[in-house]
Amino acid sequence: MKLIVGLGNPGIEYQFTWHNLGFLAVDRIAGQWGAAVVNRRGRALTGKARIAGVEALLAKPETYMNLSGLAVRSLVEELEVDPANDLLVVHDDLDLPLGTIRVRTRGGAGGHHGMESIIGALGAQDFVRIRLGISPGHKVGDGALYVLSPVKKPQYETVDQALDAAAEAVKVTLTEGVSAAMNRFNRKEKTNAEDL
Repeated sequence: MKLIVGLGNPGIEYQFTWHNLGFLAVDRIAGQWGAAVVNRRGRALTGKARIAGVEALLAKPETYMNLSGLAVRSLVEELEVDPANDLLVVHDDLDLPLGTIRVRTRGGAGGHHGMESIIGALGAQDFVRIRLGISPGHKVGDGALYVLSPVKKPQYETVDQALDAAAEAVKVTLTEGVSAAMNRFNRKEKTNAEDL
């Protein structure tokens, strides 16, 4: 059993904010594989899915972002999964340009409070993360305010494509391995100079 956790905040007022891209990615995955993330389990909304033949539990913590680790630890313990091999966390990342995604197998929280909570609760940094870029390309005055602001209409298409890419990255990670996902999704964009 694989545990796929999307980070976000519960409540309609947060539904389409930047900080909820993890929730939206889990919803996208559920939609693609005919799952419903509606069962309460371990302080999270969960749903079982079979992703390209791999059994997985999709989860959206209901603890609010800063306490995400409580829900994740509860599910890890209940399912008896090994975080290093069986846990994937999907979350927004203000350090990456909007529309980009990156797959990592370990690392710090990078200032993301949800990731800080998970790392603290698990006492480990070794687990797969799929990071969805939300940086608008210019300096953001107050990062905390920005991540809780709603996605604007001109950005819907870019976000939609990023959610599709995140769902695909999860599938590739589960079926081909994390190295294959990293090779496919962590490529840098070519500059014009490199194209010449």
